[in-house]
Amino acid sequence: MDLMVIGSANIDLVVSLPKIPKNGETVLGGNFLEVFGGKGANQAMAGHRAGGDIGFICKLGNDRYGNDLQSYFTKTGLPQEFFLKDNHTPTGIAQIFVSEKGDNAIGVASGANMTLSPADLAPFIPIISTAKVLLMQLEIPLETVTYAAELALKNGVKVILNPAPAKDLTEALCKNLWLLTPNKVEAEFLGETPITNLTEAETAAQNIRAKGIENVLITLGDQGCLLHTENLTKHYPTFPVAAVDTTAAGDVFNGALAQGITQGWCLAEAIPFAMAAAALSTTKLGAQTSIPSLGEIERFLEQQPAH
Repeated sequence: MDLMVIGSANIDLVVSLPKIPKNGETVLGGNFLEVFGGKGANQAMAGHRAGGDIGFICKLGNDRYGNDLQSYFTKTGLPQEFFLKDNHTPTGIAQIFVSEKGDNAIGVASGANMTLSPADLAPFIPIISTAKVLLMQLEIPLETVTYAAELALKNGVKVILNPAPAKDLTEALCKNLWLLTPNKVEAEFLGETPITNLTEAETAAQNIRAKGIENVLITLGDQGCLLHTENLTKHYPTFPVAAVDTTAAGDVFNGALAQGITQGWCLAEAIPFAMAAAALSTTKLGAQTSIPSLGEIERFLEQQPAH
């Protein structure tokens, strides 16, 4: 398989509201959706729908939600041999509030996601070792991410880490990363500096790359993204769309980006492809339900001026 994704799978409980509630505030809202999500699952599905040959390793609870996720993943074409079950811990849950403006606030009960251990990866070592790209996030144990990154690098696999949610990264992990893809909040945390403009974003990227990471790509929402490598710093503006829900945009970006890299594309080629996928995802509600197909991405790019 060209792309291996290791990460979380959740059931997302989505409530649409006029605004995101403040501390102690109750806001009466509109629609409720129960959809499939989790950063790992979202990114794997984004890569899959973008045309990728995907293996997605995750851990589910042995419960209704876990069974629903496994059935859904299998029906959509993800190989079921990578779905692990925990008989003692429930499937992960995310509660998501979405405002009329498309903003969101998310709370997560990780459940079985946080029981995915390095030992669980043992049966999949040959497959991970022969992939072109390994994509991970931080909704699973850091020791599992670190173990997988080291294994991948030893075998010449490019490791992409989306450091979400933000947490301190060890030197042992950083030295094994080909690309880190924080959003603005995560980049402020890891770069130890505020980001209010592109100059500050570049400073944060420099600080993060100094940790031993080869390439840093900061996603900046409607401001696009900033790539910082040894020889290049470049800003990519976003594609304008009418956004209704940004919940999974970052995940879609990462999944499509990783899929582009498996095609042999350089970052300059993969980034616009990923940005187009992310932009399209914001025009629909939900996580899994908003992920565009390869055809949709290609048609969208054909309609855009040179990016």
